[in-house]
Amino acid sequence: NSLPQLLEQAAYFVAQGYRRLKLKIQPGWDLEPLQALRLAYPDLALMADANSAYRLTDLPTLQALDELDLQLLEQPLAHDDLAQHAQLQAALRTPICLDESIHSLADAQLAVQLHACRVLNLKVGRVGGIQTALQILQLCQTAGVAVWCGGMFETGIGRALNLHLASLPGFSLSNDISASDRYYQHELLRTPFTLNPDSTITVPSTASLGVTLRPAQIVRACERFVRFR
Repeated sequence: NSLPQLLEQAAYFVAQGYRRLKLKIQPGWDLEPLQALRLAYPDLALMADANSAYRLTDLPTLQALDELDLQLLEQPLAHDDLAQHAQLQAALRTPICLDESIHSLADAQLAVQLHACRVLNLKVGRVGGIQTALQILQLCQTAGVAVWCGGMFETGIGRALNLHLASLPGFSLSNDISASDRYYQHELLRTPFTLNPDSTITVPSTASLGVTLRPAQIVRACERFVRFR
């Protein structure tokens, strides 16, 4: 990556209507690109996702992020070390968001108990389904931990599920739910999800998930197809 390429990509998505940008960071690619984005977009919601790239010894660099008014710093340390995340959160003004650390309700309970984060990225697929996701949401609401719905490259079917979940009270930050054409050239839905001018996506209001499938496209995407009569 380069700064000119980054700013060009950012301008493209901002022009499409996106009001939040999330930058993947790692040692050597962190302060400079984030400073450039903040300078270019002083009022834009800005997140940084480290994917466990840092250690506590990187504290001076991570503390420097406090000056950039980030919405959150996602998963800065190892996914299996909640205790060190708690130490880091105590040293930062920027809210830490846990993502890869949360695979179950028990993980979320321990993170809350240790004060390892102020934000949680809730992914339905990662925690094992809707019931667990709702339990974690309730836990976070009670504890005062902010929640947002993360994406895992879902098709339109999974995106519809995420939209319904993210519309519930308790999801207080911008969710990681994009328009259908963000990832897939051939959509499984008859009516793909599109971004509204105000950077939102409309939640379906009809029965069930509220989407209509394209059976021929689903069959084309399958490795194996079995019909039961």
